[in-house]
Parts: sequence; structure tokens; C-alpha cells
Amino acid sequence: MRILLVEDDISLSRYVEKGLQEAGHNILCVDDGKHALSICLTEQFDIAIVDRMLPGLDGLALVKALRASKITMPVLFLTSLGGIDDRVDGLEAGGDDYLTKPFAFSELLARLSALSRRSHQLLEKATNELHYADVSLNLFDHTACRQGQNLQLQQKEFRILELFLRHPGRVITRTMLLEHVWGLYFEPQTSVVETHISRLRNKLEKPFGDQLIHTVRGAGYKLECKR
Repeated sequence: MRILLVEDDISLSRYVEKGLQEAGHNILCVDDGKHALSICLTEQFDIAIVDRMLPGLDGLALVKALRASKITMPVLFLTSLGGIDDRVDGLEAGGDDYLTKPFAFSELLARLSALSRRSHQLLEKATNELHYADVSLNLFDHTACRQGQNLQLQQKEFRILELFLRHPGRVITRTMLLEHVWGLYFEPQTSVVETHISRLRNKLEKPFGDQLIHTVRGAGYKLECKR
């Protein structure tokens, strides 16, 4: 993992850096909160270890600024502030875990591993699932549902719905459908698209009494919830 360590205690910073490097991680050490924020705005890390009391910008303000900037990497606070209120403040500021000094290095490693697993699971889930309105599609187990009810879609219908869910509100042309669903890069002069769109509508809309796939005359189709 690429880890950002924000710690102004140089001896502790070197100790943690050495241990994490020996565990196979890539570490960048920073001793100032403002500098850390500047780096995070331009570089990506898998996890950040952040002290609470930092020069420039304290740890709480740093993590709040990261979250405000939509930076979602896991953050572990490593600090001597160990009171209940301190822990609550850290987690409410956007921290994902909290470890107080002095600490056992084995526990720090274990917590970093747990944060990494959790982060990867969330990322994998986000990648495998598509949602729009009350429709969801799971690309991993190849299931689709609306309002909690499973939709029995054929393979082509599933691929069509996937394309719509990846671009809700945008016009999907017949050419885009032919390329994405059928792998065709020419006009087949058939009504295959219209036939499958009609079948998908029967399963996606008819049982629920409303329309999600709208025909855009002369252009294609658009997935849009108008409720």
C-alpha cells in the first residue's frame, strides 16, 4: 500500500516509516498539516496515518478538509489524545479508526490491514453495482431488480439495461446499443434493437406502471425517471 504518514515527532515518524517499509509498504512522511493537505490534493494514497496535534493545520482540520474535498481514502488517527471525547471528535471529523500512543506496532499493522480490506470491499461493491431510481443491477452475480423485485432478464436485455444505468439521463443511440450489446459496428438492417427494447420495457416498466426508457425521436433512447 501507498501510505501517507503525517507526524511531526521525527523519531516516531522514522520508527513507523521503517516498520511499514519492512512490511512492504510505500511510505511518504510529512510533518505539517498544510503540506499534507496540499499533497493529498495532487497525489493518491491508499491510507493516511494522521497525528492530531500538527503544525500548520491540526489533524482534525486536515481530515475535515480532505473529506470536504471528496478525498475518501481511509484515515487512521495516531495520537496521544486518547479521551472518549477525543476519539469521538476524530471519528466525527472523518477518521476511520483511532489508535492512541503508546501503541504496539503489530496493532498498527493489523488496523491498517483491516482498513485496507474494508476499503477494497466498498470499492468492489461500488464497482459491481449500478443504481438509478429504484432500479439496481449487480454485475457480479448478474441480477437485476426494481423495487426489490427480481427482473428475469435475458443476456441482451441485461446488457442494454447496464448501458442505460451507466449513462442515466443521456441519449443512447441505436449505434451505441449495437456496439455495446451485440458487438456490431455496422447497420444490420433489422429491428433487433427495437425488439429487445420492447421486451426490456415489458419487464422493467409494465409491472410497475410507469415509464423509465423514453424514446428520443431521431436520436435513440434515454433512461429517465420523471416522477
